[in-house]
Amino acid sequence: MVISAECKRLLRRESLLFKRDYKKYFLAGETKPHHIGEPYLLHFAGTNRGVLLIHGLMAAPEEVREWADFLYSQGYTVYAPRLAGHGTSAVDLAQRSYGEWVDSVNRGHAILKTCCEQIVVAGFSTGGGLALHQAITKPQAFAAVISVSAPLKFKSVSSSFAEHLHLWNSFLRTMGFQRLRRDFVPNYPDNPHINYSRCPVRSIVQVKALMKKVYGALSTLSIPALIIQADNDPKVAGRSGRRIYGRISSPDKIYRDVHFHLHGIVRGEISGNVFAEVATFLNHLVWR
Repeated sequence: MVISAECKRLLRRESLLFKRDYKKYFLAGETKPHHIGEPYLLHFAGTNRGVLLIHGLMAAPEEVREWADFLYSQGYTVYAPRLAGHGTSAVDLAQRSYGEWVDSVNRGHAILKTCCEQIVVAGFSTGGGLALHQAITKPQAFAAVISVSAPLKFKSVSSSFAEHLHLWNSFLRTMGFQRLRRDFVPNYPDNPHINYSRCPVRSIVQVKALMKKVYGALSTLSIPALIIQADNDPKVAGRSGRRIYGRISSPDKIYRDVHFHLHGIVRGEISGNVFAEVATFLNHLVWR
């Protein structure tokens, strides 16, 4: 299918939105080069099959670029949306809710629908949680869902107390004790050229709220699903993937472990293992 005028209009809208946020929230030393955060469409003219590909927390569309390139090489059109608050600065992200991330993905889905009739929703880390959310809330819209390293449970101590710290920050803000607040915690990313080096406490709370909602509704997920998890992930508890898989009611579901010691498994050499599992899953999918 060709790129329609409507698709071009929607793509232009997303580009302008990013440019506006990039300029507004730019922070020297933190904000990455513009191309890191720019959402993108890889249009494969000879197909009506597409993948809506969602990046993770504190990252940007560039995080899933290698995955997108692989899918494109396999004959799929790919759209990678930019989640609200990402590709700019942590100050921007600190103001966002998971509902705004869902809105970002919904707009991405609208773009992909203009050039694809059959769509798979996929994502990494928080993007994996958002992919599951899409599959749960709009099951008729997708042929399948792929979730890689969705953060059902974090490993870090700071995440365990995120809700309490967020409430404390809110109290201090109300009382006017600005200097005592701790709105950010350090982040030690696998891809520092893409990810923020600090994480808003509020964002951890939002991810946990998203995953709680997703987990509670997984029993209603009826479309084909592929769940992948790194067994030695230092950021997401290894049992997260199996717990998600166990709750899904779809009879057409697959779980795969990837043996690796880092969280970021969709970039670099280890990504080949992940992409091979994805290709096998998609090749055996019964498309409508």
